[in-house]
Amino acid sequence: MSSSMLFNVTTFSYMVSTVLFFAFLATRSRVVGLTASCAAYFGFIVQSIAIALRWTESYAMGHGHAPLSNLYESVVFFSWTIILIYGLIEFKYKYRIIGAFVVPFAMLGMSWAQLGLNSGIEPLVPALQSNWLLYHVVTCFLGYAAFAVACGISIMYLIKAKHEEGTGNATTGGILTTFPPCKVLDDLNYRAIMIGFPLLTLGIVTGAAWANYAWGTYWSWDPKETWSLIVWFIYAAFLHARITRGWVGKRAAILSIVGFAATIFCYLGVNLLLSGLHSYGK
Repeated sequence: MSSSMLFNVTTFSYMVSTVLFFAFLATRSRVVGLTASCAAYFGFIVQSIAIALRWTESYAMGHGHAPLSNLYESVVFFSWTIILIYGLIEFKYKYRIIGAFVVPFAMLGMSWAQLGLNSGIEPLVPALQSNWLLYHVVTCFLGYAAFAVACGISIMYLIKAKHEEGTGNATTGGILTTFPPCKVLDDLNYRAIMIGFPLLTLGIVTGAAWANYAWGTYWSWDPKETWSLIVWFIYAAFLHARITRGWVGKRAAILSIVGFAATIFCYLGVNLLLSGLHSYGK
């Protein structure tokens, strides 16, 4: 069985998980919620095997590199990291409903990769022929995934907070009964960003080291580098405002969503719309 077939199974599993999570929102059935999580984790396991298989396929073709070198492979890996971070948070904090706002990110990524991107295994361009590739890409995408989870949690917070403002109390009905309390959502948003920010910082540092190795300079104000710095400043501002000024609640949730929008532009917008040293990411 090829990695492409396993990636198709992964995409289908994430689609099933997304549908079941939406059904969980509607029915509040524990069985449906458990099945949704199991579908997501099944897809994650299959995807892990597929990534490893694609790596061996690369060596069999004579290219011999980690499957992180083009847009298709990076989108697939991004989806994998999203489910990884979501799973860690679900196992630790036991709030399964978060999956309804996070798993769709992974599903959309895999769907786009399978339907809209070139999945061919290609040789590395000279700039990518370095062990820094693995260090830089893994740390960056783990950080991105944590920000994706924080964004999903922030959306949940804004939905629940708006309902509570409209009703004038914290008692909710319908699907909102499955949501964690606003205070818990706010805390989870902060914790997810506390996971992502150091990883993004490490990703920028390893990227600078890699740039010096490949191009002879640590920083060249390439569009990708500039936007990475913008994203870093947004989340640094989030942490600074929370720690020193007590920013919590709605303002923190909105800034988290803005930060993830900037992250997506840094990842996809720069590659697809702007030209620079990272244009090979196309």
